[in-house]
Amino acid sequence: MGHSSWLPTCSPWSAFATLATVMTSVLVLSYVSSSFLGQQQAAYEYDGPHSPDAGLSAAAAATVPTLRRGPGYPPVLAYYITGGHGDCLRVTRLLKAVYHPRNRYLLHLDAGAGAYERVRLASYVRSEQVFLEYGNVHVIGKGDAIDGRGPSAVAAVLHGAAVLLRIGAEWDWLVTLDAADYPLVTPDDLLYALSSVPRDLNFIDHRADSENHHVVVLDQNLLQSTNAEISFSSGHREKPDAFELFRGSPWPILSRAFTEHCVAAPDNLPRTLLIYFSNTLEAREFYFQTVMANSPRFRNRTVNHSFRVDVPPPQDADQKARYDALVSSGAAFAGRFGDDEALLQRIDEEVLRRPLDGITPGEWCAVGSGEDGAGECSVGGNIDAVRQGAPGRKLAGLMAGLVGTGPCDGCNS
Repeated sequence: MGHSSWLPTCSPWSAFATLATVMTSVLVLSYVSSSFLGQQQAAYEYDGPHSPDAGLSAAAAATVPTLRRGPGYPPVLAYYITGGHGDCLRVTRLLKAVYHPRNRYLLHLDAGAGAYERVRLASYVRSEQVFLEYGNVHVIGKGDAIDGRGPSAVAAVLHGAAVLLRIGAEWDWLVTLDAADYPLVTPDDLLYALSSVPRDLNFIDHRADSENHHVVVLDQNLLQSTNAEISFSSGHREKPDAFELFRGSPWPILSRAFTEHCVAAPDNLPRTLLIYFSNTLEAREFYFQTVMANSPRFRNRTVNHSFRVDVPPPQDADQKARYDALVSSGAAFAGRFGDDEALLQRIDEEVLRRPLDGITPGEWCAVGSGEDGAGECSVGGNIDAVRQGAPGRKLAGLMAGLVGTGPCDGCNS
């Protein structure tokens, strides 16, 4: 069977785009693979002065409870939280809102942020006693250049996933969040809900791509260390014959097995698709969906939902209506928060019960430290127990219902 071309008709731009595609694809593959194999340590400060682990004393480490995993215990999540210039405070607030000592957290400010912002973020992590004592929050010391519309966004997620796998693969799901996101359930509620489903499932919003042609772009962020806007070609390319294209929300929740599959690429599919999408607009809406849908191993282990909702625009509803819409959605996270301090504050107070500038309390909080929401959480509690509330039970019910809906929608079984 003949395969349709991945690039537009021949022109000087096409020749340049072809060369750039090959070069950047090789760079992305080597960049991601080297992180997974442990060859890019200098770019990351999780072993250096920006890491909370560096300040973890032997005495403090001895007080940290042993993490228990497997049947009968809550899952472990790996969070990759990203932001850009001016997002340091938003990233730290988001971290406090989703923090649980069972989980792993990797914080990334892209190349648009200044070095002083990364130092500030790392200093904040080192100043929080809970993060130091549990040693599960890490800061990337060198920001990746990113344009969220281009393939550099996919490369950054894969790079972050590779680092999280290298830090320790003892986690069950990868959760990617942006500084403009915020949780709609407590960390305990999310762990409770995920405890009710098999841990090899992927939560990927997806649908078959209906477009016959796609714009070709050049993402210079794959070639340089500073943020740049993507360039657009005047040409288009047709769909390939070798695989089916799927698209959906760029914010999936991925199982560890699927994450390892995309990073280590034991077969050629993830690499092939990484090359294909290296000059595709909105690549994050395509990459994980298409890998999943074309993989016999994973397409029947996928739930067509990302458990996210976008914040209603202010002009569409008043604050009460916007809050009610978010809370009643049953989603785990909301995205695209703008200048919504009042809305975020209400979520903190009424949903998360998070004290001002504090960490969301849970069953793991030491007795008398944060259970009533009046103080800070600290070490000493049971990190293997979770306290579910009504939102957690609602989310668990939604997940249980979706798990019974069958394999990937639209995929060839």
